[in-house]
Amino acid sequence: MIEKQYIEPNEGFSQTVVVKTGTYKTIYISGQIGLGGTLELQTIATFQNLEKQLHNCGATFKDVVKMTTYIVNFNPEIDLPVFRKIRNAFLGNENYPASTLVGVTILGNRGWLIEIEAIAIVL
Repeated sequence: MIEKQYIEPNEGFSQTVVVKTGTYKTIYISGQIGLGGTLELQTIATFQNLEKQLHNCGATFKDVVKMTTYIVNFNPEIDLPVFRKIRNAFLGNENYPASTLVGVTILGNRGWLIEIEAIAIVL
């Protein structure tokens, strides 16, 4: 039997959807953003928001199996070191999840510089 739980539903989406199947729990986290005037500040806040969603579902970053990151006007030489430094602070330096990073021209709000979505599995 499959059981779904919708966490923090908003207009048109939920922040997180938890799908339970037997002893497995798969956690789908909608794109999280963070506020701040720089990519660095927004990335820190975004990872904090991801951590909150994981915690609300009884999970940690160690349970994340896939992350997709969108960065506005991505410049690999400048932005990638900033992103990696903050990601490592939250995820550690080994056993990274599968990951995709996409440079985009704009996100859902002109002030957002980064958005990250994640999938986690808890046994």
